[in-house]
Amino acid sequence: MRVALHSVLRPGTELDYDREHERIPDDLVASFARVGIHEWTIWRVVDRLFHLVECDDFDAAMRALASDPANERWQAHIGRFVDRFAGGTDGQPAPLPEVWDLGRQRHLR
Repeated sequence: MRVALHSVLRPGTELDYDREHERIPDDLVASFARVGIHEWTIWRVVDRLFHLVECDDFDAAMRALASDPANERWQAHIGRFVDRFAGGTDGQPAPLPEVWDLGRQRHLR
């Protein structure tokens, strides 16, 4: 499955956030693989982040990561830069609703 997310950075942290994502911790990469996250790409426009996550089951992955030590350490660290996830509750990511997909349209013909 493919999930898009939108988050917002705290003012003035954009370059620090970019620097921190030059390489994330290897134990977090291993946790992502364990919970079925195959790819996670982030784009930034000023203070807005747009994430594309390819995974087996997003909700299950988020539940598994909630108590994962590598993810807990990363969230405590990177949370200094992230203000919020748009549409989420309690700071948790909420997938953006998909509006259109070219591939799906092509398959409908």
